[in-house]
Amino acid sequence: MSLALLCPGQGAQHAGMFDRVRAVAAAQPVLAAAAEVLGRPADSAAASEDRFENANAQPLLCAASLAHWQGLRDRVPTPLLVAGYSIGELAAHAIAGSFDAATCLSLSRQRAHLMDEASPPQAGMQAVLGLEREPLQALCAAYDAHIAIANGADHFIVGGRLDALQALADAATARGADVRPLPVHVPAHTPLLADAARGFAQVLAEASIQTPMLPVLAGIDARPVRDRAAVERTLSLQLAQTVEWAQVMRQAFERGARVFLQLGPGTALARMAAPAYPCCEVRAVEEFRSLDGAANWVHAALGRMQ
Repeated sequence: MSLALLCPGQGAQHAGMFDRVRAVAAAQPVLAAAAEVLGRPADSAAASEDRFENANAQPLLCAASLAHWQGLRDRVPTPLLVAGYSIGELAAHAIAGSFDAATCLSLSRQRAHLMDEASPPQAGMQAVLGLEREPLQALCAAYDAHIAIANGADHFIVGGRLDALQALADAATARGADVRPLPVHVPAHTPLLADAARGFAQVLAEASIQTPMLPVLAGIDARPVRDRAAVERTLSLQLAQTVEWAQVMRQAFERGARVFLQLGPGTALARMAAPAYPCCEVRAVEEFRSLDGAANWVHAALGRMQ
């Protein structure tokens, strides 16, 4: 089958992000594990103003992807592969069977803590649209910032200290780029988090990790992760290296994915994929009122791709 699952990263958290799974029996173990990690129900954490803080955002995002998948997994065919954007890569591995939901949520909280601890003060991330990689890389070198995520030929996320990001934003805007600050307060996927990457490698080495049952495309190089050593290596390195999301999507397509379903929350990954791969069927769970609607669409989309 040609179904690929996409697990989102930070930025789209909202109060209703668990609405579709609140009463779904299969999702309850995930929601219970999330409540234990967050110290309150996932619904309450999602509705709180602190939902964008790393310690809450990362478990919330993993819980949302996993809860939606648990509600869908018996209603749709087995995916061809799974991919995750930033923290979504951790959720992707839980879906693929590298570890269970409770382990995923615990790892997400530890990941957030290590990133916060390693981050310099007054740092963050911003989207830069309208500049290609080479000129943007030159600006990053000039202003001490870093390309954190490559979403497309002229769509990037940049991380660094806030003063460096402001200087880069001014220069990029002068060149016609559209620059948008993101609600993320650490320079994820940049060398500034090298200490976090080393710390998370140690955490993963002690975690209960199995061989994935589904291919997971690694964010740092788009290669399929198929054994424990690769799980540990790729999940730790991505904290301090550029996430090559455009390459991940291209590799998914080249491997045969033709139907893409983004799990919750948000629709950002679907909105990026749809124009890039117009021959494919692309939707996000949050575009449907219920999981039934999402499952019905998956079956119809797969039928149209035959």
